[in-house]
Amino acid sequence: MQPDLDDYDPFARYYDLFYGMQADDLPMYRDFALAADGPILEIGCGAGRVLVPLAAEGHAVTGLDASVAMLALTRAKAGANNLEDRVTLVQGDMRDFELPGRFALAFSAVNTFMHCHDMEQQLACLRCIRRHLRSGGQLVIDLFHPDPQTLLESDGRLLSRGELRDPDTGHIVQHLFARRLELATQTQQLNYIMDEIDAAGLVHRSCFSLQVRFVYRYEMELLLRLAGFSLETVYGSYELEPFDSGSEKMIFVARTDR
Repeated sequence: MQPDLDDYDPFARYYDLFYGMQADDLPMYRDFALAADGPILEIGCGAGRVLVPLAAEGHAVTGLDASVAMLALTRAKAGANNLEDRVTLVQGDMRDFELPGRFALAFSAVNTFMHCHDMEQQLACLRCIRRHLRSGGQLVIDLFHPDPQTLLESDGRLLSRGELRDPDTGHIVQHLFARRLELATQTQQLNYIMDEIDAAGLVHRSCFSLQVRFVYRYEMELLLRLAGFSLETVYGSYELEPFDSGSEKMIFVARTDR
């Protein structure tokens, strides 16, 4: 497998600063974890935004991520909450990994699966997850719904996610981004600009580029089937509303054959 996963190491602390407090999906994952009643695997655990709360509620959670810097943030949070006995962290490629044991539940939050850049990588990831699930194990994948209007907005315009104060440095950090669509390959080029303003008013700019590949509803259903899963349902929100044309999310729930 070619090592072309996006590099999140330089972006890790900024990502955690701007996205680490997102919690609207946590009740959903708590419910899936309770129903699974067994060890949990998070694919692309990042800085532990979902993993750490699940471990804090008593679940044994393994987190896989390609970024050493992201895993360091997760490890620090787990240690600060005395969760080391419930958390296992593995640096690895979500398209090609081998872990001991089998899991009752695997999940991939907030578009993480979109870092698989073509069908070969998508199937490799799903088949690898499939091998690590118990008989009857469940998989949850959260993706954005690529409706035409959203795709049209990916025209390279520069947008802002606002600014925050970094509690570690006291610096103000401004988050700018642009998205550019490549419709033929179903990919988006994401360009992030992080402007960090120090106490003297000097601006330190960091730039990061990532590529993601979006999928459509029935395309994803076929991928899951080819990888050996049986689709249970597709939800359109974290409140588990039915998926329809106006849904912002596509939350796929699948299961291995018993």
